[in-house]
Amino acid sequence: MYYDALRTFIAVVEEGNFTKAAEKRLISQPSVSVHIQNLEKEFETALFIRSPKKLRLTSTGELLYERAKQITQIYEATKEEISQHLHEHQLELKIGASFTIGEYVLPPLLEELFKRNPEIKLEVIIGNTNEIIEYVKLFQVDFGLIEGQCNEKSLHVSPFLKDELKIIGPFQKKKSEEITSIEQLQNRTWVTREKGSGTRAFMEHVLRSHGLKAKNVITISSTQGVKEAVIRGMGFSLISNFAISSELQNQQLSIIPIQDEIFVRKFSYIYSPILKNKKPLEVFRKVLERETI
Repeated sequence: MYYDALRTFIAVVEEGNFTKAAEKRLISQPSVSVHIQNLEKEFETALFIRSPKKLRLTSTGELLYERAKQITQIYEATKEEISQHLHEHQLELKIGASFTIGEYVLPPLLEELFKRNPEIKLEVIIGNTNEIIEYVKLFQVDFGLIEGQCNEKSLHVSPFLKDELKIIGPFQKKKSEEITSIEQLQNRTWVTREKGSGTRAFMEHVLRSHGLKAKNVITISSTQGVKEAVIRGMGFSLISNFAISSELQNQQLSIIPIQDEIFVRKFSYIYSPILKNKKPLEVFRKVLERETI
């Protein structure tokens, strides 16, 4: 396998042409061409559709690009693990977390992790569930914490915490304004997160399973932004109980009490089995064990 050629191939895809890829890799443009030719010979396929204006990947090129990213990430992770083993370097862990977990659940877990391992070096990336799954799949993070579903067969998935979601509206000052049945939420405006968010997917499931139609849907790619919109009376939302304690205490939001309805989902952690023996990952799994369902 041509490791340097794979790195060059990735650079060509991401930069969009051979010249910029050569500058990025600090090699000559003829060397870039040789690397691509070697890969095309090895895999017996054209990787690019060449035109005067633009390079486009072939279908096999797209497949190689995804795998090349994984291969190079595995290679770099292996180098790091060997270096840590030989030189006892500082523990390093990259965690990817979906928004609700990253903003409201993860901080106390990190506090516990630091108590146990004050020398650990951490990097946290926050995104929606689909983004975190992709980061883990491509080894851009070691460990993922998600609130939505993960059907990626190449990853290990384990639930670790139950999350109860609440339907929320602006603070209700008058008893006469209270909503007490699910039917009263028909043809209302809803405020929710973007596509790819676990919370968005769960809310859509709840509306669909109860036969509710939305008059309008306002999309905001931030949990705090969703809450602010609801506070201002722009609509209703379904949101994690972890995210609304402050607003409830300050009488900015009201929970809409729907009789005999409890909305529960599971938070999960995900990682590639390839990294299962990485020491920092094992350390963080032990922290999660105290939260495990």
